[in-house]
Amino acid sequence: MGRFSSIKTPSPSEQTPQIVEDIVTADVQETAAHITPVEVVKTKQVKLGPAPKLGAGELAENARVLKDKLRIHAKLIDDLDLSLIDQLDGEELRKQIETQVAEIAVAEKMKLNRGEIREFTKSIIDEMTGLGPLEPLLADPTISDILINTHEHVFIERGGELEETDVKFADEAHLLRIINKIVSAVGRRVDESQPMTDARLMDGSRVNVAVAPIAVDGPLVSIRKFSKNPFTLDDLVGFGALPDVVAQFLWAACKAKTTILISGGTGSGKTTLLNAMSQAISHKERLITIEDAAELQLLQPHVARMETRPPNLEGKGEIRQRELVKNALRMRPDRVILGEVRGEEAFDMLQAMNTGHEGSLATLHANTPRDALTRLEQMVAMGDMKISPEAVAGQIANAIGLIVQAQRLSDGQRKITSVSEVTGMEGRVIQMQEIFNYTRTGSGPNYEVIGEFRATGIRPQCLHEILTGGHKVDESIFEPGVLPVGKVSEKTMAELIP
Repeated sequence: MGRFSSIKTPSPSEQTPQIVEDIVTADVQETAAHITPVEVVKTKQVKLGPAPKLGAGELAENARVLKDKLRIHAKLIDDLDLSLIDQLDGEELRKQIETQVAEIAVAEKMKLNRGEIREFTKSIIDEMTGLGPLEPLLADPTISDILINTHEHVFIERGGELEETDVKFADEAHLLRIINKIVSAVGRRVDESQPMTDARLMDGSRVNVAVAPIAVDGPLVSIRKFSKNPFTLDDLVGFGALPDVVAQFLWAACKAKTTILISGGTGSGKTTLLNAMSQAISHKERLITIEDAAELQLLQPHVARMETRPPNLEGKGEIRQRELVKNALRMRPDRVILGEVRGEEAFDMLQAMNTGHEGSLATLHANTPRDALTRLEQMVAMGDMKISPEAVAGQIANAIGLIVQAQRLSDGQRKITSVSEVTGMEGRVIQMQEIFNYTRTGSGPNYEVIGEFRATGIRPQCLHEILTGGHKVDESIFEPGVLPVGKVSEKTMAELIP
């Protein structure tokens, strides 16, 4: 999902359909009579128990609806020939499930009309072929994060702000079943022996799961959604995440094979920015991506994707990022792209960047560009390498060209707050110079952050490589002063700097 977008939240009543109870059963009988019989239903019948009694309030009503859905879902699983379901297209499956829901509703004397039968059918199909109660949230393009705190509380992030939804799971077993469906699809597992895992959905969304015994109150799930169509730098400029002239400079630097490190906190938009910047890379280059859970959405035709693997039940078979980085160097890459640097693989990454793989991209967690360099030094030390701190600093100074700092502000906005260049060593200290920055200047009436982007007046050393590579950049953008916000040209980045 777009980490830099800012969209208002509809009310909960717009998100979750409610079942109305005052519709007569005769309408259901009419619905069942006009739908063709289900061809995939087996002959055996399973008697359902009595429907739960209605509660007094809305929460009790929601719980009753969810219980009914799961009971009918269990009934259909027993009645349907599951081997034939895959042979049906979506519309045919919907019609046949709708028929059975109508027939069961008649038998159970459930008070549902045609529209409610269709909504009920959709939720049951979500249970059978999707992720149940999560499907409406996954389908909503305005939601960027789904955060599940046990089966009773589901939160979302929209426009940088958190809010609780009225989506709920029937019980802990229901949530665990959805979790196992997610992790097993990508060859992972989660149980008491391995209570934490990273996984991904089929659309590339990142999933983190924690269950008992480390999750005290119940399973915890965090889903970071990604847009089906990755955002471009032009989109980020439109969102106000960075000025047009800064985007032009980053685009040109990426085309000129400047090695770029994207730094930022959790949810600051690092991966979104990396995806956007990677679109500047030529389609003639071979890219190798290395991630814990594959989530990058590169558009180039020649991309080789690799993903780490956790240990098996015997504690063997683990493949870490460091092994993948070493292997990537034997695969004739033009650039190596690391989803996130977090351990001793930092040393191998620096080695790659210093041995003919310029222009590589990576992200890491840090609050400032200086902190990013410090973290890199610490991660190299984690590998227990027999190398002095001065030598490590020298490797970093030679390997990294630019550090781009992304930050999520207090009001949920996401901004590029600094673009800094690594210029070399002075004694034992890595030298940096800031080229662009974002400065907060005040707060609005609704406590929104007000600030401005500025050029510091320093011309970057990499500008020579950019210009000699044939990539035109207006040198006046480096003059000190406030930078204009929004697009300054109707042309896209690819048209401005081909």
